[in-house]
Amino acid sequence: MQVFPFFIPHEGCPHRCLFCQQEKTSGHKAAPVPLGVADALNRLLPPVGDGDIAFYGGSFTLLPATRQRDYLEVAARFVRAGRAGGIRISTRPDGLENRHLDVLDGFPLRTIEIGCQSFNHEVLARSGRGHCAEAAVGATARVRRAGLAVGLQLMPGLPGGDRAEALSSLQKALGLRPDFLRIYPTVVLAGSALQTLFDRGQFQPLGLDEAVEICAEMLWRCRQAAVPVIRLGLQPTRELDGPAGVVAGPYHPAFGQLVCSHLWRRALLRVVEETSEQVVFVCSSELSDALGQRRQNLEFIRTRRGDFAISGQKDIPRGTLHVGSESFSLMELAAYEGFCH
Repeated sequence: MQVFPFFIPHEGCPHRCLFCQQEKTSGHKAAPVPLGVADALNRLLPPVGDGDIAFYGGSFTLLPATRQRDYLEVAARFVRAGRAGGIRISTRPDGLENRHLDVLDGFPLRTIEIGCQSFNHEVLARSGRGHCAEAAVGATARVRRAGLAVGLQLMPGLPGGDRAEALSSLQKALGLRPDFLRIYPTVVLAGSALQTLFDRGQFQPLGLDEAVEICAEMLWRCRQAAVPVIRLGLQPTRELDGPAGVVAGPYHPAFGQLVCSHLWRRALLRVVEETSEQVVFVCSSELSDALGQRRQNLEFIRTRRGDFAISGQKDIPRGTLHVGSESFSLMELAAYEGFCH
């Protein structure tokens, strides 16, 4: 589904979390006025379409009610005209009490994304979130009762967090049966309170390789639970890529591909261990992920096997590896252990 996003950076948020610099992560310095949203939608939307008009980057349900309705009414006009299918918003877990949802009633809202970040009390407190883990549980239930789809956002590597916390938070998130997840490993942004801790030596972010390994396991577990992950890592923006963007941490413009490629590396290593074949065939559309960025997976396997090749074929189903006369599942070969959902 196509999404037409509008960013309201930090608008409505009652706290400035340690990691937050919405102006950089969204690439927008200020929220648009409703008339500006209408003008943009008139240009962007097709004559007939089913995409979502989205409001991201702040806590939408904590905006003044009149301002929420102004934005929603603009978007609703295009939904009623058949040029979009619905509206989605993002907000905080503590912005989804029944009184907040009442403001949204009557508008063609389809999805609410909830910035949970973690389900660990200490991590939430140390990050300055201002809400407890139970807030996300209650918020998800209320959104479900309102008949809306739910997306959850997680941030591995927050202060006090590690691999065990990331997987524990994921397990709790999957237990809520969200319609999808977004996973953003924590980075230190210039001007954030987290940078102050980092400069003092009081916070150390995950390294890129460590973040890729953790997120690969999270992605695998999400796929096992049949919960889509629609975003891995921050969307690159001019601000993030500039000199006053990311100070430290696992930021990479192709982070999602690195994560997917890590699962392929695990699978390929199993093939090398269990067969003597020197060529593996995969779906052509997944060849770049299997090879790895800059062919790193291929070179890594060649250091162990010597002459080895990965080739793409259009008729091979996605998520499978053909080795000799046998076919293997990527998910089975890349399997992790010790997890229940």
